Amino acid sequence: MQVSAIVPAYNEEGWVGKTVLALQELPEIGEIIVVDDGSTDKTSLEAWYAGATVCRFSRNRGKSQAMRDGADLARGEILAFVDADLGETALEFRQLISCVLADHADMVIASFKSSRKAGLGLVKSLAYWGIRYYTGQEMVAPLSGQRVMKRSLWESLNFQADGFAAEVALTIESLRRGFRVKEVPLEMSHRAWGNDYEAFFHRGGQFYDVIKLFIQGKI
Repeated sequence: MQVSAIVPAYNEEGWVGKTVLALQELPEIGEIIVVDDGSTDKTSLEAWYAGATVCRFSRNRGKSQAMRDGADLARGEILAFVDADLGETALEFRQLISCVLADHADMVIASFKSSRKAGLGLVKSLAYWGIRYYTGQEMVAPLSGQRVMKRSLWESLNFQADGFAAEVALTIESLRRGFRVKEVPLEMSHRAWGNDYEAFFHRGGQFYDVIKLFIQGKI
């Protein structure tokens, strides 16, 4: 089965190239698609030089839409969604891919600790309790963007989430439809947000998107 790696990216210059190069070392991955969601830096150029197929949009439309666009372009029977800032630790995706290829689960999610504690944990708590409320399942990494799934799962979902609610929506809808969802602890790391204004603005956007998902019931 061919695996398609889909990398949503927004202003990830300095990171996305390393991530793409790491993914290229995994023989199971047949194509790497970077969806540049309106970046204002050299994200697209860096991804292209690293060997990825690049789909670039002129304005930022949000992570959920970037994931949908990438999946539409992908040809693989297995879809791997990869955050652009993993760098060399994207090599750990081999474990997620092998789990799905061995049919141990329909969707596998990477669970790992951030290298630096930041924020108050409000978004993670909201996601955790939301998933538990809707499914009865407790997820260690409710916001993890690192996940591999069968295309058959992806195509069976409505996935009407907006922005940063993507991961929560995918987990809830998959579990409610009876798919096998598994978390795997991995040694990954990505760019950690600090505690400055930009970081809190980012987390505020996450909180808004997740709570809107619950209020609107798009799951």
